Amino acid sequence: MLSRTADHLFWMSRYTERAENTARMLDINYQTSLLPQSTAVAQVGWEGLLVISELMPIYTAKYGQDITPRNVMDFMVRDESNPSSICSCLRAARENARAVRGALTTELWETQNATWLKLAGYLKSKDFERDPGAFFEWVKHRSHLSRGVAVGTMLQDEAFHFYRMGSFLERADNTARLLDVKFHAVQSDFFGAANAQDQEYDFYHWSAILRSVSGFEVYRKVYRDVITPERVAELLILRPDMPRSLAASMNEVVNNLAVVANDTSGETLRRAGKLKADLQYARIDEILSTGLHAFLTQFLDRVNELGGRISQDFLVPTVH
Repeated sequence: MLSRTADHLFWMSRYTERAENTARMLDINYQTSLLPQSTAVAQVGWEGLLVISELMPIYTAKYGQDITPRNVMDFMVRDESNPSSICSCLRAARENARAVRGALTTELWETQNATWLKLAGYLKSKDFERDPGAFFEWVKHRSHLSRGVAVGTMLQDEAFHFYRMGSFLERADNTARLLDVKFHAVQSDFFGAANAQDQEYDFYHWSAILRSVSGFEVYRKVYRDVITPERVAELLILRPDMPRSLAASMNEVVNNLAVVANDTSGETLRRAGKLKADLQYARIDEILSTGLHAFLTQFLDRVNELGGRISQDFLVPTVH
C-alpha cells in the first residue's frame, strides 16, 4: 500500500474525529452555560475549551483578550483560520477523502462529501446560531455515520486499519485533553462539595462531562450510584468497555497497528503496547494519588510521540 494513500486515510479519519470532539466540547460548554452560575465560572469554561485545543494564542491574536461565548463559538465552528474549527476539520477530511477517492467505497466517499456540502448550507442558513445544540448533534451524527459506513462497507485491508488507527489515536488525545481541563475547572473540593449548592453544581458539572463523551447512561449502568469525580476518571481512563475511554482507544490503536506493522515499526508497536499495558494494569487510586494532571500530561506526550512515530514509519511526512 502506498504511504501517501495511508497518510490520506489516516488523516481523513483524524479530522472527522476531531470535528466530532470539537462539537462535543462546544456542546458541553453551551449546555453548562444555561445553568445558574457566576460569570467567572462561565468564563473559566470557555477559556478551558481554548486551552484544551492549544488555540489560545491564535484566538487572542484575532479577538484579543476578550473571551466571549459568541467569539469562541464562531472561532471554533466556522473560522477557517483556525485549523481545529469544525469547518476546517470537515473540509480537511473531505479533501483527504477526495485525494484517495479510488481507495474508498462509493458510500464512504458520498458520506464525506455530503457532510462538507451540508455544512456549508448549515452555516449559511444561520441554523447554527438559532440552535447550536442541534448543530452539534448533527456534527456528531455525521461522524458516527462516517465510521459506521467505513466499518460496514470497506474491505478490512491495510487501508481500513490506517483509517481506524487515525480515529482512535485522535480520540485518545481528545479524551485526555477534555479530562485534564475539566477536572481542573472544578471549583469545589475534589473529594466532595462543601454545601448543597456546590453539590448541585458538581452533579451538573460531572453529568455534563459524561454526556459530552456519551457516557452518562454508561456510568449509571456500571456504577449504579451517585456521580463522583473518582469514578468519572476511572470510567474515562481505565474502562476498556467504555468506547471513548483512553484504555479502549489505545486497545484499538494497538490492534490496528499490529496488523499493518512492518520491519521498521517494531519500536513503535512496542511503545504503543507499553502504553496500552500501563492503562490495562493501572488503578485509579494510584493515578489520583500521584496526580491526575501529571498522568494525563504524560499520556498526551506519549500519544503525540506515537503519532509522530506512525507518520515516520508509514506515512508521507507532511504538516497537518
